[in-house]
Amino acid sequence: MDLYMIRRSSAWANQAELEKTAAISTRIGNEDMPDKVRWIRSYVVKEPDGRLGTACIYEAVDEDALREHARCVGMPGDDIVPIGATVVVRPDPV
Repeated sequence: MDLYMIRRSSAWANQAELEKTAAISTRIGNEDMPDKVRWIRSYVVKEPDGRLGTACIYEAVDEDALREHARCVGMPGDDIVPIGATVVVRPDPV
């Protein structure tokens, strides 16, 4: 599998909406597509319009698998960028 970043701009109105989507995403990824998609982490961002967006890190067999996963979940999934390398200066804060 290769590593990808997906940007989902202004996709959720609030934290509750985001958490509901995250639960569906986890279930579909783990149960229906475990050999195609693996969710690693997401960074939640406050968008200028007041909504929430994310920058999500995934492992996947290809971009089409990520699009299929997003479609099954019912969330945006077209702003996909392959990750070439990772540089970690410090671990993510808790």
